[in-house]
Amino acid sequence: MEILERPLPKPSSVDYASARVLEALVEGRLAVEFLERGLVRNAAGKAFQAWRALLAALLRLELDKLMNIAKTEEERRWLAERAVPRVPTTKMVSLSYMLEEAGHWGLSAWTALALDLHDYQYHGPDPDMALSKYRSKEEAAQAVLKLVTEIAKRAEGLRGRVKWGNELEKALGGLREKLGA
Repeated sequence: MEILERPLPKPSSVDYASARVLEALVEGRLAVEFLERGLVRNAAGKAFQAWRALLAALLRLELDKLMNIAKTEEERRWLAERAVPRVPTTKMVSLSYMLEEAGHWGLSAWTALALDLHDYQYHGPDPDMALSKYRSKEEAAQAVLKLVTEIAKRAEGLRGRVKWGNELEKALGGLREKLGA
């Protein structure tokens, strides 16, 4: 079996954002494939991972702007050393707000959806909605498709900002094909 995965470039590298956009597209495609197989909880997890990878790419691309938005030296250091390479789940909302300040409107709402899917991955459908925001697999599947569609749209919008080669073009085309777009 051939292993296709390779390590990410260093977060300080120009190639880092491209690698994370590729990761977002590949994870998004896997989410749709899992939906096709009826594996909604797995699809929710992949959609969450895809969104997280896209956030990492945006954080890297906007790091200079974010450094100006950050209020303290400690916050700037945290952004460069922790936020960009790791995108901690507990900080995704606040990072999304920062990215909105840097010009990426609407991210916080999509991040909230991604976090709801992350919860769904672990708790499954919940008719009482105590543990999950989704009453059924069908509701969660719709949310996965919405998030993955947004990922494809935002990734395509980064064409001029990241090193966009054949691999990214192929990944975007494969995702668009799976989405029927």
